[in-house]
Amino acid sequence: MILARLIHPLQIRAQTLRENQLVDVRVTGASADQLKDVAGESIVVNGDILSGSVGQFREAVKRNSSPTGGAMAATLFPKPMADLRLGTTTFTFGSRVYVMGILNVTPDSFSDGGEFSTSAAAVEHARRMIDDGADVIDVGGESTRPGAPEVGEEEELRRVVPVIEQLRALFPSMPLSIDTMKPRVARAAIAAGATLVNDVSGLRNVEMIQVLAETGVSACVMHMQGTPRTMQHEPRYHDVVFEVAEALSQAMDTAAASGVSRDSLMVDPGICFGKTAAHNWELIGGLQHLRALGRPIVMGVSRKSFLGKLVKGATPKDRVIVGTTVSALAASLGDVDVVRTHDVREMREALAVVEAMRAY
Repeated sequence: MILARLIHPLQIRAQTLRENQLVDVRVTGASADQLKDVAGESIVVNGDILSGSVGQFREAVKRNSSPTGGAMAATLFPKPMADLRLGTTTFTFGSRVYVMGILNVTPDSFSDGGEFSTSAAAVEHARRMIDDGADVIDVGGESTRPGAPEVGEEEELRRVVPVIEQLRALFPSMPLSIDTMKPRVARAAIAAGATLVNDVSGLRNVEMIQVLAETGVSACVMHMQGTPRTMQHEPRYHDVVFEVAEALSQAMDTAAASGVSRDSLMVDPGICFGKTAAHNWELIGGLQHLRALGRPIVMGVSRKSFLGKLVKGATPKDRVIVGTTVSALAASLGDVDVVRTHDVREMREALAVVEAMRAY
């Protein structure tokens, strides 16, 4: 039966679908009467589209165990995502891919070696990224490269708050993100003008969830196995796509239970954060399965080490083209909504090609 064939792979590959997740199912090779017989009264039939919740479809499968006539096929489409508000800016997903420019104000970043560790240099670099077409500037004051030492709260605050304050004054409507795992740093950054918290620890700290609930700002929930100090010590998964999706779903459930709106959240599979190169490629190839989470997908592969085997050069800047290519390919397949990059101009140009191809 068609719904049995539809739900069965979801149970294997995307058990993170919530029972109340609204989905559309496009069915071909069946009449409206057949669809109604399969769907039952609780599921809406509109032409060749069945609309309802995952729980309703599971019940329909239980009620209809015998095959229906005809050769039928189905495709599942999660309902369109709600817009995301970052300050005065509204992000509408589905029609374009947004670019998040990375601004490291650290002396030990893997990608730029502290090139923008002073406030003046950081602000000037942010200005260039905005001119190049960045939609969000993501400010980080602690390196999260494998094995990086932890930075104290006071030092992280000293690095990021003045930069955010200056950027907010110079660019009043520009969406600004704070890349931090520390609730106190997030709260100070929000007071300085940040409207997005990019938490690579995936909201593990309940105090971070409290900050989001109290301030109402949006957040990017990233998956990481372990910590930056330990994450690359033999990372293991039985099914990396499923386990990452399940962890992200649980993090969003926990946040929602504490009053954080799901519509304020984005998800990031955490490429290279507790993953081998094989895990990274499997995640990139399986991003469509994260669509079941119903939230925008952020991906960051920019200049990362697993791309090194694809190029001749040994430095992070030698990986600009391959990182941009991977992101653009994912965008062309509709698998990502936001790409996080050090190289905004190159990324924006690659996405222009994707958008031109989509137009025709």
